[in-house]
Amino acid sequence: MPDDSPLIHSLRTAVAAAPADIPLRLHLAQLLLDAGRSDAAVAEIAAALQHAPGDTHARELMARAMGVPAPQPAPPAGPPRTGFDWTAAEEQVGDVVPPRFVETPVRADGQDDPGDADAWDVERPGGVRLADVGGMQDVKDRLEAAFLAPLRNPELRRLYGKSLRGGLLLYGPPGCGKTFIARAVAGELGAGFLSVSVNDVLDMWIGNSERNMHEVFETARRQAPCVVFLDELDALGAKRSRTAHSGMRNTVNQLLTELDGIHSDANEGVFVLAATNVPWDVDLALRRPGRLDRTLLVLPPDAPAREAILRYHLRERPIENIDLAKLAKVTDGLSGADLAHVCEAAAERALLDSARTGTVRMIGMKDLLAAAKDVVPSAEPWFASARNVAMFANEGGMYDDLVAYLKKRRKL
Repeated sequence: MPDDSPLIHSLRTAVAAAPADIPLRLHLAQLLLDAGRSDAAVAEIAAALQHAPGDTHARELMARAMGVPAPQPAPPAGPPRTGFDWTAAEEQVGDVVPPRFVETPVRADGQDDPGDADAWDVERPGGVRLADVGGMQDVKDRLEAAFLAPLRNPELRRLYGKSLRGGLLLYGPPGCGKTFIARAVAGELGAGFLSVSVNDVLDMWIGNSERNMHEVFETARRQAPCVVFLDELDALGAKRSRTAHSGMRNTVNQLLTELDGIHSDANEGVFVLAATNVPWDVDLALRRPGRLDRTLLVLPPDAPAREAILRYHLRERPIENIDLAKLAKVTDGLSGADLAHVCEAAAERALLDSARTGTVRMIGMKDLLAAAKDVVPSAEPWFASARNVAMFANEGGMYDDLVAYLKKRRKL
């Protein structure tokens, strides 16, 4: 690393003494950028975005440091035009004279549909972090290695040749928090979050689905750093050998083309996360090296995660003498959605009892234990299907994590 100038050295000392001072840290990042030290600047900006994810100046500096074109300011307005003021005249006679212009009808092929204008709004889930995900330490460790560590350590990233691009496929039974984890990754990166489902992309008109898929990635490139989350990937990227409709095959081809863009500088700062319950139905080309080549199994929550989920869903309900550790133990195997249902069912029991007796009472352990006993784990049918895949279709060790879990649970 080149020697710091006296000013940069002084600012580093000041930032170390006040790490939460965002303007001071961004001033240091600006000087590092001006000195041609973009990697060091990225580290400082990333730290600032962790404290203030929505800071406009920080995002502009990050775009500059990563080589992403910054938004161009609007051109200055020309000199005021002289002549008749049509706007003022229309306002004066608006109640008696019909408007001079009407909106152009939407074309029958949907190309000019104004409803698509806000279809790709990028969210800023800065308030959600991996610390908000209870338990699941293995999942957090894999995400740290795949995405977070390279961004926080730019010098190590350069040493090991690790880029700021990548694709990760989250798979597992439904209701286990894959979408929440993806939002947490975006929050950790200080990045935008663009969630895409099959309804956002597929269109009845030929060519529009491919155009929509391209616009998704173009939006992410303009808003970089940005996490593109492809929900229900088995619908967006189904195996083309099983797809009879040519339009669906073309959509998968377009998705492959956009993912191949990960190798280009244009996609620097675009992180692709996808989720599916049935990874064996995803087109194999999507999972080859360079695309969504890394997979992460998201299982039903472990005991610490169950305790955190139960605490979250009971936080605003009237409860008394709740032993969360005991409740987490008896709910082993339930998904996050199942645990939310347990809390809802317990609240219903207490509400009904209060209505019948005329005396309001609190939700107790008896209600929660009875509700947990009645809930059938929703993940069991998924594991029944996954067992066959793990036994007979685990080519290349693709589902080794799933095999290990099934053996541990004595389901294989």
